[in-house]
Amino acid sequence: MTKRVQLTRGNLVLELPVPPNLVLPRMGEPEMMKMRYTAVTCDPDDFAKQGFSLRQVEMRRTTELFIVITMYNEDEILFCRTIYGVMKNIQHLCTRKSSQTWGADAWKKVVVCIVADGRKKIHPRVLDCLTLLGVYQPGPYMKNFIDDKEVTAHLFEYTASFGLDPNLHFKYPDKGIVPTQIIFCMKEKNQRKIIATAERLCTPGCGTRPGNKSIYRLWKTFDLNSNVAGACGEISAYKGKNWSLLLNPLVAAQNFEYKISCILDKPTESLFGYISVLPGAFSAYRYIALQNDEKGVGPLASYFKGEVLHGRDTDISPPICRILCFELVAKAHSNWILKYVKGAVGETDVPDSLPEFIGQRRRWLNGSLFAATYAITHVGQILRSGHSAARKVVLLFETVYNIISIIFAWFSIGNFYLFFYFLAFMIAACFLFSMGNKPQASKFKYLLMTFLLGLAMVYMSYAAIKCSIKAAQQGGSANSVMLFSVIITYGLWATSSVLAFDPWHMLTSFIPYMLLSPTYINILNIYAFSNLDDISWGTKQDSVEIDLGAVINNGQSQVDVEMLSTAADVNEIYQEAIENLKQRKMKKTAANTKRTGGPTLSAAEREQAAKDYYANVLLLWVISNCLLIIAILKGSDPSGTFGDSNSTGRVKAYLVFILVFTTMSNLVPLQRFIGSTFYLLVRLITG
Repeated sequence: MTKRVQLTRGNLVLELPVPPNLVLPRMGEPEMMKMRYTAVTCDPDDFAKQGFSLRQVEMRRTTELFIVITMYNEDEILFCRTIYGVMKNIQHLCTRKSSQTWGADAWKKVVVCIVADGRKKIHPRVLDCLTLLGVYQPGPYMKNFIDDKEVTAHLFEYTASFGLDPNLHFKYPDKGIVPTQIIFCMKEKNQRKIIATAERLCTPGCGTRPGNKSIYRLWKTFDLNSNVAGACGEISAYKGKNWSLLLNPLVAAQNFEYKISCILDKPTESLFGYISVLPGAFSAYRYIALQNDEKGVGPLASYFKGEVLHGRDTDISPPICRILCFELVAKAHSNWILKYVKGAVGETDVPDSLPEFIGQRRRWLNGSLFAATYAITHVGQILRSGHSAARKVVLLFETVYNIISIIFAWFSIGNFYLFFYFLAFMIAACFLFSMGNKPQASKFKYLLMTFLLGLAMVYMSYAAIKCSIKAAQQGGSANSVMLFSVIITYGLWATSSVLAFDPWHMLTSFIPYMLLSPTYINILNIYAFSNLDDISWGTKQDSVEIDLGAVINNGQSQVDVEMLSTAADVNEIYQEAIENLKQRKMKKTAANTKRTGGPTLSAAEREQAAKDYYANVLLLWVISNCLLIIAILKGSDPSGTFGDSNSTGRVKAYLVFILVFTTMSNLVPLQRFIGSTFYLLVRLITG
């Protein structure tokens, strides 16, 4: 059925009735009886200027908390895990009747925005879930163009009065669920931009389930500390029912890694006031701190910089979260800090297969390297900030420590070779796998390498125990240093975990982490450096889609739009969504992508320049590690390094130096141990 629709300030805005079969606990309220659709044809920065509006603005509601759930192609289980966790948090806000901010109607101050990176990338069963909640209705009214203006995003607004849990069961107010204001922003292509105007912005990733009080605890940190620009909670690996997923060594290793980071690293960085990365899976920001100055310079400008960069400058693109952290702390004439909130737990889904894990860590490692380089080269911004002299000294000290850590990480593969010089063929094989190959295509090769490296770690552990016993018996300064470095490293992990009353990962995940540590050093680093030119998140989509068609203004601010003719048609879509989730039936997505033309010569030249730049970085990394190995091994006998003799050759001296550095990295300010312990004391006193 074709219907003539009046444009709203030149924009296509439709009020669509929800399916009659949709069970509504609260009847008669317009925001729950109708879903609003808006075809957005502008950049988020120009949303208000172009005459667009949101329901919250029109109803004159104050938005205290804006929760953004970002997703790409996650399935319905991961999506429901996150959205249901968010709903339980909003329920908790409504129970805080003595609060000046929250209370029975707290849900009116919270907006949940679901951002999908690409209309053709979103999982079809996630759309089915949104249909059941009343948030989404597929239909012929969705268009690619409004007149000659390209639609950049499809915006759906609805206030859901019930929830959907990870088991795909409906949850109604009798289970405590309160209304939830939802905005579903389905972008035509990924632009990494969000529309947000709120006092605080919380960004849980799809697949992360926040604890029932976690979002409130993050908000409370901002409420109690006016100079906090950003905060993050504890990221916990999803372990499955009865911790069954820990039987997978890859999941167990990541669980151990996350726990050590949240026990040692994050509390220490929080005391300094600068957390190197607020995890995208669960963090929050103060909106005013994100704003640029009058010249357009500031955190948001740096955050969005990746949209217009080309060639070598695109290395800023992957680590945007890390760049944002530095820009907030180093903001000119401001004294913003970042905080870690231990009680705010977000349980996230971690990769359980090796190819997915390698791909994820490629982004993390490359992002960490470039972000650390960015922070070091822009350290002068800290001096121009509004921090006290004492905090500037602390931040500069942290920068020096980061420089040393980068150098150590840069030569990590060379150091590993020096300890296991007989594994040269494995390292060479890793390079061959990584150059031009995706982990999914070389899955069994990577599994074999991981297994062999794990066996090498078993041998090393046996040798380390045997050498430690022998070193303790023989004595001598070199042997004492080696023994002390081992004890202090593992001792700090165990002691800090006990002090934090969270030691279980030492029992369940320590051994898998140790067995996979060579994989972290070799396979992950080699794959990351061999794929520096892969700067995307796998979500770029440059072509303009025309499959939805267009509507043309008739000159009287009216357009003809195809609509579902009857309520029965709307119900049919609703019933189809239910059947899809029951049967887990996959919908076929369009395979043909229409393009508007080939790449220009200048684009090809920029791409080639970028490849040359990243090839040079890879070459520098390989050559520098080879020179290190040659300098240490030339004229030496590695086989006698740990013999009975107390003499100190070049190889032994260097390896002792590495062990000393490892010890000092834990001891120099007793940084992580003292920092985490002091953090626990402060938290105990202040609550």
